[in-house]
Amino acid sequence: MTPPTARTWARRGHTPVIRVRGRTTRSLSIAALACYKAGERPRLIYRPRHHDRRKGERKSFAWTDYRDLLIAAHRQLGAPIVLVWDNLGTHLCADMRKFINGQDWLTVYQLPSYTPDLNPVEGVWSLLRRGFTANTAFTSPDHLIRTVRQGLRKIQYRPALLDGCLAETGLTLHPG
Repeated sequence: MTPPTARTWARRGHTPVIRVRGRTTRSLSIAALACYKAGERPRLIYRPRHHDRRKGERKSFAWTDYRDLLIAAHRQLGAPIVLVWDNLGTHLCADMRKFINGQDWLTVYQLPSYTPDLNPVEGVWSLLRRGFTANTAFTSPDHLIRTVRQGLRKIQYRPALLDGCLAETGLTLHPG
């Protein structure tokens, strides 16, 4: 819940100080798909997950969470999915590979290691951090979740922003 700082100011000669209330053990994870189809507006499909970080509780998305997101995206889009994925361990696990191999509507391409610049979703996270959540000291985990959802909704309904995220990667769409 530490606020991402976009801009700050202070009187001349004084270092700007941002005071943040106490730390929390709660966190928020978000998985997102930037969906592009030639001739149609881009779409953003995402799922947030709130973690309390209790002992023994998973601190991130499990492969089943990603599986459920892909199934929901397939239903929502009503078309086959070509997925370009980074090398997150959960994306590469045996159970996920078995799921992917069992789906005729899903084609997966792995990005090379250390290439976040080829992933349009990284642009979405950048927009979220620099714009919608910048300079906000969150008062509670619910405030954080609410603000992130509002920011993602605003990005979701501005196709030009999502097109910009794809353009920034240098990748293009070829109708096929």
